Amino acid sequence: MGSGFPDDQAMAFAAQFAGVYLNFSPEDAVSRSSKLAAFVAEGMDQQLGWDGNGKLGAVAIQPYDIEIADDANAVVTVAFQSGPRRLHLSVPVYYSGGDDGRRFVVSGWPAILPAPAPAQLPQVAGPETDDAATAELKPQLEGFFRNYASGNTAELQRYVTAGTSLPSFAGAFSFAELKSVVVPVGGATREIEAVVVWVVPGSAPASTDPDVTAEPGVTDGRLQQAYRLTVEKQGDKWYVDDIRGAGRVVG
Repeated sequence: MGSGFPDDQAMAFAAQFAGVYLNFSPEDAVSRSSKLAAFVAEGMDQQLGWDGNGKLGAVAIQPYDIEIADDANAVVTVAFQSGPRRLHLSVPVYYSGGDDGRRFVVSGWPAILPAPAPAQLPQVAGPETDDAATAELKPQLEGFFRNYASGNTAELQRYVTAGTSLPSFAGAFSFAELKSVVVPVGGATREIEAVVVWVVPGSAPASTDPDVTAEPGVTDGRLQQAYRLTVEKQGDKWYVDDIRGAGRVVG
């Protein structure tokens, strides 16, 4: 990278600019023009190439990459989503440092580009599994996840190792189903994977305020997720020592 160029600040500037540049409709033309003025060089087109027709919307705008030409010039790539499409926006940026602080300006025409296609994920063989340990763990895990969702601290402690304290969802979700468990062969401590189905409320949680009522006709949803757990066998029971997000899909 070019020495002296503040790349992090330039990427943040370009992402903020993209939030204005990539969202337009005829109804918002005047507002967009006034907002763009805070980013573009003096004398540049007030709409930066847009003729005032058509509509574009962008969400999930994030800095993606930067190509630094010298201490004052760079091209920042910003990633965004528009409808079903992932796209990139290339933004030329000029930097001027000095006693009045770090200052940036869009120095040329931006360019929308296709984002790279998703990577091809190769298959990975799953581990040798322990069917007996899986059968022992399933009822324990069902109890664990049920109380992990509800936030019943006293009940949850029945399923975790002594001295371990785990935060919970405190009722934000409820447990629907333990979809699958993968338990590799091993000793008294194992790293396992569990696929869980949560119930996602279709409306806000119940309120004690009599003026607040649940939204009628809204159906609860179901959300499947994968977790990696460290479990430990003590006596004839398994206990959870840690829980985190699972890694890549295997098998």
